[in-house]
Amino acid sequence: MSTLVVCVDRSNDISRKAGLELPVAGWEAVHALVTDVGLADPEDSSVNCLLESLRVARDLRDEQEEAVVAVVGGVGDSLVGTDRSVAAQLDDLIERYDLDSAIVVIDSAQDERIVPIVESRLPIHSVDRVVVRQAHDIESTYYLLKQFLGDEELRSTVLVPLGIGLLLLPLLLTQFGPQVALAALASLLGAVLLYKGLAIDDRLATAVERARDALYSGQVSIVTYVVAAGLALVGVFLGALAVRDIQTDATYIRVLLFSYRSVPWLALAALTASTGRVLDEFIQSDGLSAPYLNLPFGVLAVGLVVRGFTGYFLEQESILGHLQLPNGVFLSPIERLAIFVVSGLVVSLLGVSVTARMRDETLDDVAEQ
Repeated sequence: MSTLVVCVDRSNDISRKAGLELPVAGWEAVHALVTDVGLADPEDSSVNCLLESLRVARDLRDEQEEAVVAVVGGVGDSLVGTDRSVAAQLDDLIERYDLDSAIVVIDSAQDERIVPIVESRLPIHSVDRVVVRQAHDIESTYYLLKQFLGDEELRSTVLVPLGIGLLLLPLLLTQFGPQVALAALASLLGAVLLYKGLAIDDRLATAVERARDALYSGQVSIVTYVVAAGLALVGVFLGALAVRDIQTDATYIRVLLFSYRSVPWLALAALTASTGRVLDEFIQSDGLSAPYLNLPFGVLAVGLVVRGFTGYFLEQESILGHLQLPNGVFLSPIERLAIFVVSGLVVSLLGVSVTARMRDETLDDVAEQ
């Protein structure tokens, strides 16, 4: 088994400074190359990379393993030409020495891009990254920054919000003070995290295409979604009006009253949207699946239950009056709650029953076929 210990120089600094053509292979040739490069530029980290290659080859030979130490470099006017020249040099070394594996020695993030080229030709047992001890922290920071700045998604996710925040910070500090400035920056950071965490950007990127496809395919849900959005806005508007007119400082009462006034309209909006989805499913397929069919019943049941509980609590706080039936009988708060809860359960059970019946009919049709 013969292992290639290869020192990679993608920028071809070693070849230019030593005046030699790469690849250079063999212990004596690389050992002499260290002196030539060191005399040409003692501060070049390539000297350490060459010495590390010699050390690794020596250690392998001490372990009774056959090792060939070599240096390859990129030659070309473009990155593609450089990488192709490195690939050609590797092919030449493999053909000359009949190699089985490789250990790659590099001293920069740029040289690390050659690793896949080596890996495509030989199994890589190790990648030895040489970092000069005096500049260890600087070199490590450079690697991290280079990798970070090379990722377009990370730049747009982190640097853009950070830049906006830094631009707004002086204005907020001078106009509103440090508390408002910190609160605004925290809100901006939270909005960015939610935006990426909930994948809102991906949803927005495909929303226009989905809407266009829905319009071209004649889906009923497009119209029902628009109607549902209008009904939801009406519900929110009526809830806001109810909260504005009430004379109380209790937050929970405002929340309950807002929910009580808006829930019927929000439930109607959800019912409209789900009905459109059911119609689309019915038109586009031979039958309806159970989740789509049960959705309108579930929405209506939830709306009834929420309306009942919010009405019960508001009646206990004397915000609402007792519910009067058509025959003139007034219901107590607990009776009112019971009627809404029971109605919700009945609607839910009705949905389960209809769904089960439709499923049985579908199974019967499949069995007949």
